Amino acid sequence: MKIVQGTFRPDRVKGNAPAVPPGCAEPPEWLSERAAELFAGLSAILDSMGLATPVDALALALLASRLEEVEVLTAAIEDQGRTYQSDSGLWKARPEVVQRSEAMRHAHALLVEFGLTAAARSKVAASIPEAENPFKQFDTL
Repeated sequence: MKIVQGTFRPDRVKGNAPAVPPGCAEPPEWLSERAAELFAGLSAILDSMGLATPVDALALALLASRLEEVEVLTAAIEDQGRTYQSDSGLWKARPEVVQRSEAMRHAHALLVEFGLTAAARSKVAASIPEAENPFKQFDTL
């Protein structure tokens, strides 16, 4: 389509990426129960987008683990507040706030890697199988 429109640029064409088998990844055993649930949900989303592959299991496990960490830290912040008063009387930010911010930053980077953000979706190529051509029997070329 880009050739027809006159906007094709060879420097923007994806190179020959290694072939990977399609299919959902299996969660590693070291994931917690909640992280395994997040892993399964993310794997299902990637499968529906045509992006699922078993070779991404470790990166997907990292993403699920970071998302779980965000949940745990958010719960702690909601229970204890964002700040605390130190022994000297000064108000300080809770360490959980910084930890959650870092976990969110890392989770966002991993979401981008998988094409799971609005901007990243346009940069990821999906491996969607071609539909069966009903006229294939008449093709003689």
